[in-house]
Amino acid sequence: MSINKEILRLAIPNILSNISIPLLSTVDTVLVGNLSASHIGAVGLGAMIFNFIYWNFGFLRMGTTGLTAQSFGKSDDIAITETLSRALILALILALIILLLQSPLLSLLSWFLNVDGSVQTFVNEYFFTRVWAAPATFMLYGLLGWYFGMQNAIIPLILTLIINVANIIVSWVLVKHFNMDVKGVALGTVVAQYLGLLFAFLFLFTKYRKYMTLLNFKILDKLAGLKTFLKINTNIFIRTMCLTIAFGFFYSISAKSGAAILASNVILLQFTNWMSYGIDGFAYASESLVGKYYGAKDATRLKKSIQYSLVWGFVLALIYSFCYYFFGFELLSVFTNQMDVIKTAGHYLSWMAILPIVGFGSYIWDGVFIGFTAGKAMRNSMLISLGAYILSFYIFKNNLDAINALWLSLSIFLLVRGFVQTYMYLFKEKYLVTD
Repeated sequence: MSINKEILRLAIPNILSNISIPLLSTVDTVLVGNLSASHIGAVGLGAMIFNFIYWNFGFLRMGTTGLTAQSFGKSDDIAITETLSRALILALILALIILLLQSPLLSLLSWFLNVDGSVQTFVNEYFFTRVWAAPATFMLYGLLGWYFGMQNAIIPLILTLIINVANIIVSWVLVKHFNMDVKGVALGTVVAQYLGLLFAFLFLFTKYRKYMTLLNFKILDKLAGLKTFLKINTNIFIRTMCLTIAFGFFYSISAKSGAAILASNVILLQFTNWMSYGIDGFAYASESLVGKYYGAKDATRLKKSIQYSLVWGFVLALIYSFCYYFFGFELLSVFTNQMDVIKTAGHYLSWMAILPIVGFGSYIWDGVFIGFTAGKAMRNSMLISLGAYILSFYIFKNNLDAINALWLSLSIFLLVRGFVQTYMYLFKEKYLVTD
């Protein structure tokens, strides 16, 4: 099979499943979008709080994908199964910690995001409902990462569609028919996550029965393997923490700028989510293929996988830019009927056409580095980019208004990530050392 066919075989299901993920937050925003700017802001802030919590543990998917793909390339069934065992054990431990610390976590993150009294009650209602999805969410991360590593993009597509369709239906019913507003949106997510987990295990025990006979949850006894697993994931955790700090900073500045600014930026970040999750379809394909060919020591197909993934990512970025530039105002009206919010968001629409072009490379390179299990390089590139992002904001806010400075700084953040990762790959003998 040609490299392009392999990329599309993996990327198309990933894109279809990925674009259904921002559809969730889009529907959540639409469900409360006609109530008030405070409701829109509360759902945006509540979702950002969970981004802080859940994104930071996204290494359960990313680290699992890289290690599984490399073992798949080596045809090492024992290592494939051990990686899944470690991921599921770690997922349950982390979920328990989150549930035990839910109150101080909410207080800390509400402070960081500058949540004011007008939306704090809504944010609390959202948080203390949705937090109970943590065990299902973390275990799904591990299972989805494992499926991607096994070069299977169809099961993650089916699972994501099940979760997201269930989430939309349940949330819609609870909000529209039971008048549960913010709590209904959160409860819909909880129900959908556990339904998805049920189906994830059903697929595991039917399609991959051979590996289930090798499954050993006493894997903690094998300390050497666990140490490697944790080392890779610690670096990815730091990388993801920097990413959530970047977006948390964005929300924090927005929240201090008034309800209309916060609501408009919540909506505009939905545009960014649609773009990032779409391009991530090719990033996920590169994770699987780079891991497989790196494990199989096939340098020719490894190089082609990276090159072609970047080309496909750029093509999709151009499509997003075109749509946002020409149809931006029409898309805004889908989210809300609040004219002050639409008018405010319209001032910053041009950034939506810029972000895909400057940002696509950083998404694809993340996938490549995950395939290499080069967590240290991912960590270092993100630390450099975060520094450039914060520094840029404080430089440009003196010459621009704060929100334009924010969007410019976010563009610089994505662009610097792409450049640094490209440099690291070109000099990989020095920088791209796998963990």
